Amino acid sequence: MTRLLLVRHGQASFGAENYDALSPLGHEQALVLGRSLAARGIKPALVIRGTMRRHEETLSGILEGLGSPVPLVQDPGWNEFDFQHVVEIHRPSYRDRAAMMGELALSDRPDRAFQQVFDAATLRWSSGRFDAEYAESFTAFRTRVAAALSEITTSLTDHRDILAVSSGGPIAMAASLITAGPDFPAALWASFNRVTVNTGVTKILSGRSGLSLSTFNEHTHVESDQRLLTYR
Repeated sequence: MTRLLLVRHGQASFGAENYDALSPLGHEQALVLGRSLAARGIKPALVIRGTMRRHEETLSGILEGLGSPVPLVQDPGWNEFDFQHVVEIHRPSYRDRAAMMGELALSDRPDRAFQQVFDAATLRWSSGRFDAEYAESFTAFRTRVAAALSEITTSLTDHRDILAVSSGGPIAMAASLITAGPDFPAALWASFNRVTVNTGVTKILSGRSGLSLSTFNEHTHVESDQRLLTYR
């Protein structure tokens, strides 16, 4: 039986000019995960990543922690959906980053305030009732991730273990597709996506009966230091 380890990227730079760059903590999370995998004797035969900067920087830290190079494939199918665009369609005032940060700063918990807006925005997006308003509809996103997952499934016939670095949205989508099929309820995706931890690891097994979800969002490598446990 072969394994696919889907890894969410390390903490990005929320609120900064370039969100896509990892924060210093994000770099540390990636390195810690790589060392944890090495200590457990896990060495993937192939690594795959999305084409975003946070994917590249996360994989770099993981490989440093593993201590050995691994063949690499890039696949934009594992890129995150444009959550900023989805939020801005729901809340047009957030097209002005300064205005967004100013509004969030009025809350005692800006992270929770943003999460509420994010949840409402993705609920609207995933409903399928407003597809024409989005550059990438939820249906198109599902199709994209399904194709990327199918491509990896083919690669698993030649490589026993594959590690792929992606984002919370695509990983939640892959988990939804595997557990409930292509017609899964959008609420299932949302429930997976809401709890993904930075550098959390989702293990998918590939056998004669196809793909099965073994573990979702495993993150024991960051639980010993609460400073490393982040969701955004």
